[in-house]
Amino acid sequence: MKLVFANSAWVSAAERLILRGGTWQSVSLRVRYGLFFHPAAGPVLVDTGYTPDALSGDRRGRMLRLYGALLKPQLNAAEQVLPVLERFGLSPDDIRTIIVTHFHADHISGLSLFRNARFIASDAAWARLKARGSRQNLRHGIFTELFPPDFEARLEGISAKPRIAPQGDIPGGADLFGDGNVIAVDLPGHADGQFGLLFNGFARPLLYAVDVQWLLTALTETRTPGFPATLIAEDAAAIGPTSAMLRRFLGSGGEVMLCHDPAPTSYDLAPEVA
Repeated sequence: MKLVFANSAWVSAAERLILRGGTWQSVSLRVRYGLFFHPAAGPVLVDTGYTPDALSGDRRGRMLRLYGALLKPQLNAAEQVLPVLERFGLSPDDIRTIIVTHFHADHISGLSLFRNARFIASDAAWARLKARGSRQNLRHGIFTELFPPDFEARLEGISAKPRIAPQGDIPGGADLFGDGNVIAVDLPGHADGQFGLLFNGFARPLLYAVDVQWLLTALTETRTPGFPATLIAEDAAAIGPTSAMLRRFLGSGGEVMLCHDPAPTSYDLAPEVA
């Protein structure tokens, strides 16, 4: 199964805000999203990264405009989702499945581009989102104007998927395609309903751990950010146990990849040759 990750944008942050004991030097973070080709489901997106809809779209409310002004993401035009799909000979209508790891803007801002896609996501987190008011959703980092109007009609919740039990330090979770190759692993802490993806079809199992940490160093060296970074966490107390689970997975021979770590990986999309 072919798997690639593209970088939709760069976001700068002081290192000490995302790494305990770090400096005030600025770090440029990636904003990844993924694309893989499943033998039965075809091309599948993992989130969408940032798109212009989140930063300059007409549908943006006042708080989303403020969010963009504060974070100042710099869009990476060459690796926006539509140009990347074109590199693989695909159009938006060819995408029939998008896995939504959680509902923050840098993961959902391109969902409205894909009119034929079903959305595999946490139905429990969606139910909680619907039950909250707009102010509460903003507190959880969710901008509801970024969802397609028919999101719920196209939602395929992970709670209905068959479960695979953990095997030692290999985590279990929801078997998204019924073949054991792509497992949604619960990753509490950062966002309501966040899950990562365990890809079992490689020589070395890969766990895309999304936003458990911003930097791989914070995970491997147990340098989890403290205050004020924990203010934006859904459940700050869960970050430690979730990170410990990932370290055990690494110790068992697995590989962990994060959304925002700036270091290139073997799965990152190679730049186009002019």
